[in-house]
Amino acid sequence: MYRVGFGYDVHRLVEGRELWLGGVHIEHSLGLLGHSDADVLIHAICDALLGAAGLRDIGYHFPDTAGEYKDIRSTILLSRTIGLLREKGYRVGNIDATVCAEQPKLNPHIPAMQQVMADVMGVTPDVVSIKATTSEHLGFTGRQEGISAYAVCLITNEE
Repeated sequence: MYRVGFGYDVHRLVEGRELWLGGVHIEHSLGLLGHSDADVLIHAICDALLGAAGLRDIGYHFPDTAGEYKDIRSTILLSRTIGLLREKGYRVGNIDATVCAEQPKLNPHIPAMQQVMADVMGVTPDVVSIKATTSEHLGFTGRQEGISAYAVCLITNEE
């Protein structure tokens, strides 16, 4: 059986935080504000995977009110999400994601992001497609107030 899911996340850019995207630390003057490391790409992917499996969303499983998730690396949340999918008999077919940010330029970091997330999920990097775009200086992203990410995924039943 095949199931698809969609995920979206957004976080505000602020001073004094590290920027983590796709499990990769990226040098930048601003970082994303959140309870965890605020990795919008991984959060969108987790939501897509959880949604495809009918398991609600990332906030349900890893609430920002729980101290155990304070400053947690989102790669850990992704690993736990994969564990939840496996418990229901699902495996990742593929992921297609887009990050929307004016700065920094993300294309040089995409292969590392693919590798990190593939390793966490136990798949090959070609299963994880990541694209980067801007909003052409429009909206909160264009004003460099935040970064957003969108993801779709296909999961299959292991039976």
